[in-house]
Amino acid sequence: MSDDKIWPHHELGKELSNWGRWGDDDQVGTLNFVTPEKRVAAAKLVRTGKAFDLGMAFGSDGPFKAGGFRNNPIHVMTLLPSDTAMVADGQISADDMIITGLQSATQWDGLAHVGYGHKFYNNMPSAAVNNFAGAARNDFPQVVDRLISRGVLLDIAAVKGVDRLEDSYEITEADVLAAEERQGVRVESGDIVCLRTGTYKWFLEGDRERFLGNNPGPYLDMCRWLHEREVAALAVDNSTGEAWPCPIEGSVIPFHQVVIRDMGLTLGEMFNFEELAADCEQDGVWEFMLNATGLKVTGAVGSPITPIALK
Repeated sequence: MSDDKIWPHHELGKELSNWGRWGDDDQVGTLNFVTPEKRVAAAKLVRTGKAFDLGMAFGSDGPFKAGGFRNNPIHVMTLLPSDTAMVADGQISADDMIITGLQSATQWDGLAHVGYGHKFYNNMPSAAVNNFAGAARNDFPQVVDRLISRGVLLDIAAVKGVDRLEDSYEITEADVLAAEERQGVRVESGDIVCLRTGTYKWFLEGDRERFLGNNPGPYLDMCRWLHEREVAALAVDNSTGEAWPCPIEGSVIPFHQVVIRDMGLTLGEMFNFEELAADCEQDGVWEFMLNATGLKVTGAVGSPITPIALK
């Protein structure tokens, strides 16, 4: 691969770059748009008390097959009631642990997850990620307090009149604008956009191979819209976070490269929007308070989450 090749997504990344926008030491990127005032406004969206779990269960029946670079979580009991049965007063207890990749189910990709040109977001060198410390900059704990904001669900499958988008469909700016118009909602600065493709239904139906296969999802045409609207984070219901496979020969995940490395946007995958979408369709309310904080794992480049939408 030639170092002087001009890649379209890298040119787009230069145009939309947020490097230095919040200072040379910034490690949270577009989550700077989530202000205290934004969280107060998000809290006021809770009117009925309905809560929707948008996360996948962390267990052995997850989406991944054995032998890959990602595996389903393993749950292990480390203390059983029988281990404490001899305590004089009859007290019993149990303890457990999990062995898991941090991106083995519903999760956020952090700003040290994807880059190019030996750089991650805000001029972080690739050498800042190593086997000893993980990510020395841009690690996920930097953003855990920022992932509570107004959430807006844009149902792209519904815009197209289908229950799920066709394989590898590339979601465009026109699609998200059409979803806003159909739903009577507008994405604003500091929002977490939740993008429904319908792909999660494959997982719910037990077809894990299809769920991990050729995914519809956002693509480069959406990037300017995300930048102009000052979107804080983007959550998608597919397994790849963007349209897959990549139509740019020689590239793999160009959307990740632009939004994470250049824009500093935290990207989420494998969210379950099915129940929430049905409720939004019924009451016509597509905005909600979203609590999607993750784990403070030092040096981590991503995090598992159990996001909750409150209406």
